[in-house]
Amino acid sequence: MSDDKNANQLCGKVEQSYLIIGRKWVALIIHALMEEPKRFSEIHAYIPDLSKRVLNDRIKELEEEGIVVRHVVTERPVRTEYMLTRKGTELGRALGAVEQWAEKWL
Repeated sequence: MSDDKNANQLCGKVEQSYLIIGRKWVALIIHALMEEPKRFSEIHAYIPDLSKRVLNDRIKELEEEGIVVRHVVTERPVRTEYMLTRKGTELGRALGAVEQWAEKWL
């Protein structure tokens, strides 16, 4: 019985992960943040087809999931940057395998 429970928990976690990364633009936002923190406008410039409203929504969702963190840089001029958390960086690395697959097969 515990094997069934563990399998169900694993399936639930896998499903939850696909619900997160399956949202349109999420993988590209994570990809944009893999190299370094970026301001909202830099993310938008990286993904120009993404509307600012949807970008704002996705960033909030990723913050709620603990994948992205908003950081206010107090230097002059004050600016807000978004960066991946450790959880987000690990997800970005996993998505890197998908990128390699896409380069090879698409």
